[in-house]
Amino acid sequence: MSKKARPVKTVSVEVNPLKGKRKGAVLKDEAWYEDGEVVGYNLAYINLKRCHVDHGRVLGFDNSHGFHHRHFMGKVETVEYTTYDDLLERFIREVHELWRIEDEED
Repeated sequence: MSKKARPVKTVSVEVNPLKGKRKGAVLKDEAWYEDGEVVGYNLAYINLKRCHVDHGRVLGFDNSHGFHHRHFMGKVETVEYTTYDDLLERFIREVHELWRIEDEED
């Protein structure tokens, strides 16, 4: 009797508290892997000083509920997904742009 090989599942979680003028905010990167491939993810910029809905999530991307989507200030829209690395790069670009705008407003 042979055993079926199970997929190897791992989880990577990084939560980075921000400092300075963004003290209290966090950047979160969670990824679930199966046999080396990302099968689930949650990227989030959380800042309750900027956003009072969606648990403070100013910007986020995830694939919960069976589809890839973007959260922005309480609104959700479907996004096209190519790779996790591409989406992570987009998230970082958008966070930096938001910080630029926040800095101009302050």
